[in-house]
Amino acid sequence: MTESAPRPNGGCPLRPPEPCRLCQLSTTGPEDCPLVYLVMSDDELRTGLHDFLQHRRLAAA
Repeated sequence: MTESAPRPNGGCPLRPPEPCRLCQLSTTGPEDCPLVYLVMSDDELRTGLHDFLQHRRLAAA
């Protein structure tokens, strides 16, 4: 019997409202994703992500 890959819980904070796709190797979800950690721990990247998401929301409205 083969094991299925774990299903992540939660959405990707870098691509809301999409679910986490486990795009980084050896992650179980956004809580241990190295890319999410990198973006959220860097003030400049986090601000850029915030600005991008705000612009996207305004363009969709």
